[in-house]
Amino acid sequence: NLIIDILLHPEHGVLKDKNEIGAVGHRVVHGGEKFSGSVVITQEIIDKMEECVDLAPLHNPANLKGIYAINALLPNVPQCGVFDTAFHQTMPEHVYLYAIPYELYDKYKIRRYGFHGTSHRYVSLKACQLLNMDYNKVNIITCHLGNGASIAAIKQGKSYDTSMGLTPVEGLIMGSRSGDFDLGAMFFLMDKENLDCNKANALVNKKSGVLGISGVSMDMRDLHNAAEQGNKRARLALDMYAYRVKKYIGAYAAAMGGVDIIVFTGGIGENDFLIREWSCSGLEYMGVEFDKKVNDGVKGKDIVLSKPTSKVKVIAVSTNEELVIATDTLEIVKGIKK
Repeated sequence: NLIIDILLHPEHGVLKDKNEIGAVGHRVVHGGEKFSGSVVITQEIIDKMEECVDLAPLHNPANLKGIYAINALLPNVPQCGVFDTAFHQTMPEHVYLYAIPYELYDKYKIRRYGFHGTSHRYVSLKACQLLNMDYNKVNIITCHLGNGASIAAIKQGKSYDTSMGLTPVEGLIMGSRSGDFDLGAMFFLMDKENLDCNKANALVNKKSGVLGISGVSMDMRDLHNAAEQGNKRARLALDMYAYRVKKYIGAYAAAMGGVDIIVFTGGIGENDFLIREWSCSGLEYMGVEFDKKVNDGVKGKDIVLSKPTSKVKVIAVSTNEELVIATDTLEIVKGIKK
């Protein structure tokens, strides 16, 4: 009701009547293996989404509440679900499986799913448009760097690999998430610190990442300020963060047999020019000629960050997940009305 009231507000709203709402699009975090694209929401779809709740217990219930609310408030308005995980459903089996007993995958569907798919899809397409390159003929590494962060390898128009796994904890170092972390070290800590599963989960999700290393903040701006004032742990956190990004760029370039475009997006990727520079430092061997002069100070702009002679193009692109959700919803609704 609050959202509808805002939309209808006489001074600040954009609608005169709620009947002007033609469709509602929802971002849904986890679609498991059930959804490989955006869909119109029916009771059958809701049932399938409820089956995925165990895969994202913090996010999917809230996504479902939004759907239930619209069902109650706007019962005749079509709704569409756009899934964070859908874009990555093109990953091959040898990429998405974990090396655990296969029977556990069969039973629980434990595998790499990946997240931020809507963002990775948008910025990879946008980068190709800006660079006038054929999306289906190039290899792209997209770096979505925010408080949550992930990297995707997009091979000739399809997601080939991505750093997040079954959950958003795996992969890059993040604001308060550990990223890649030895399970043996976790078992060791659980024993020494007397941690149960909930406390161990809180440790890697809420107390780790750059926050845990620096002891200062999960906000990169605070870390840069602290590092400039001589805080060694803040600088260490920044160095670790950039190193992990660089490590994944190199790994994904190898996995795809080369890379043509590296994209930076998300709050950090779009605005933190030092993280961009440090992440690309030393990649000259693979054809990256990073233009430090162009990069310095650039925030929130779609801009090419590599030199004109660079074999691998580096570009910053502002993501727009809301536009993807709106566009997908419009296309699906058009299909319904045909």
